[in-house]
Amino acid sequence: MLAEGPLEEAVEGLDVEIEWKPFELRAEPKATLRPEDPYLPEIWKRAVYPMARRLGVDITLPTVSPQPYTRLAFEGWQFAVEHGLGDAYNHRMFRAFFQESLDLGRLDVLVGLAEEIGLDGPAYRKALEDGTYYERHQDALRDAEAHRVQAVPTILVGDTRLEGVPSTAQLRKAVLDERARLAASVTVEGVVCRADGTGCA
Repeated sequence: MLAEGPLEEAVEGLDVEIEWKPFELRAEPKATLRPEDPYLPEIWKRAVYPMARRLGVDITLPTVSPQPYTRLAFEGWQFAVEHGLGDAYNHRMFRAFFQESLDLGRLDVLVGLAEEIGLDGPAYRKALEDGTYYERHQDALRDAEAHRVQAVPTILVGDTRLEGVPSTAQLRKAVLDERARLAASVTVEGVVCRADGTGCA
């Protein structure tokens, strides 16, 4: 949620596609955190709240205890993407958890939120109850593992990896560097030749 603003600002005016990918920070059976334990309030006080104030983001430590598992919410995201509402779904889930302290581990809560953004509630519920997107979500987690994602947010721009919430300037530089790298590659009859002479046959 904190990275949304810098991401949008960094690509403003550029022909760039932002592709969100799901990642469960604490997947079952790993225990989730409890907001009443000392760790969470301390890290939010020291790091999250100051950054949120700097970025102008209204965010609050959720009071749901223990924090919910998010597998169903992410499977629901797959449903939303298939119906053209992936970004709207992300934004609504962020607000639901980090502004309204809603329990995203409860199916009835997820269905209500899905309906708010225009998804078919009964179809969404059935997809989650039937596990329709379970394997697709597992593939996404394997993809995250292949990219060594261990923290959120992790932003990949070509070969550049940014963990945590980067500045708009850092993101813009990464995007422009990647565009320049791609522009330096010339494809001729399926052969890729780079400006430095590598890769040519």
